Amino acid sequence: MNKVTFPNACQLMRWHFHPVGFEANMDAPSSMVARLFDRESGETVIAIAGIPCATVMNAMDVERIIEAIELELETFIPSRIDYLNRA
Repeated sequence: MNKVTFPNACQLMRWHFHPVGFEANMDAPSSMVARLFDRESGETVIAIAGIPCATVMNAMDVERIIEAIELELETFIPSRIDYLNRA
């Protein structure tokens, strides 16, 4: 994989976290807000602001974002990590 735009990177992250819902948007030129949510209820599992990103990223950048989200989830909501493992 070469470079991906922010929308395409978000799609890769949606696929990674499926069946848990994932949405993200850039809140500044170099950072994003990501949200994982239960698709059935719409309940937010976790929302994280200030994740470093860019409008164009490479595969390692996307992987770092995924790892950062998973680490936040494990750190702040350990009971919810089982939710992702069932996915």
